[in-house]
Amino acid sequence: MNPRARQPIDSPDTPAAILLVSPYPDDQIMLPEILKHRNWQWHKSQGCCEALEFLQSHSVTVLICERDQPDGCWQDLLDAAAKQASPPSLIVFSRLADESLWAEVLNLGGYDVLIKPFDREEVVRVACSAWRSWKSRCTELAASQAAIAAGGQPKKFVSAA
Repeated sequence: MNPRARQPIDSPDTPAAILLVSPYPDDQIMLPEILKHRNWQWHKSQGCCEALEFLQSHSVTVLICERDQPDGCWQDLLDAAAKQASPPSLIVFSRLADESLWAEVLNLGGYDVLIKPFDREEVVRVACSAWRSWKSRCTELAASQAAIAAGGQPKKFVSAA
């Protein structure tokens, strides 16, 4: 049997910044606990204003936020994150997650939606996948910038359908 088949989903091999935005203390404890064995560097915020301020001076790879905030919403965070040089993958979570929220998040550029109460395996799968997506985008951007700097044309990446 392939020994890699038993290993967990790939996670960052170097510290990766993750920003958790939730006004609920249980979320602030539970999500880092679920991902504690991963190589995450956690930053926490209790609301949008605090998170928006953090995003002005810090880069993050994955942004995980409660859908509803007392001082804003996940779209505010998505807009702010999009202004970063390497925008993080945004994961939204809610007790009221449904297909319409999932469609809205994906259509506006978010990465995925998690439903509460959290399923440990799903949280690990989605968070690691979001990190890999961010890493892939950064690698493609770096390759494209290197091609332009060398006087060539940026490489076009086409996903296989």
